[in-house]
Amino acid sequence: MKSEKEIIEEMQQVVEQMRLDDIEDNPNIVDETFECDCCGETKCLAGSIEYEGYRLCNDCVLLAETGFALGKIKSVNELIEAIEDKHLEQLAKFVKEEEQREKN
Repeated sequence: MKSEKEIIEEMQQVVEQMRLDDIEDNPNIVDETFECDCCGETKCLAGSIEYEGYRLCNDCVLLAETGFALGKIKSVNELIEAIEDKHLEQLAKFVKEEEQREKN
């Protein structure tokens, strides 16, 4: 059985190869962007994948595939919900910092 570290390294290589293959198949793809349904950032289309109706950027594909391989998540929805929580935490932190700045 593979260790978590080996699985993560393998997934990093697979997902990076997908990105490189997309660029090789269509060099213009590096100029094409979309808003990732998972992280919400504008990302390059290269290496992105559609899962269950959601398009994920290459970075989120890595998180999803690693999560699946390690048995940490069973669906892309679980990943999106986990990342949404993180987004909300970041937003709340930003709002609090802004309030502090206004008071000072």
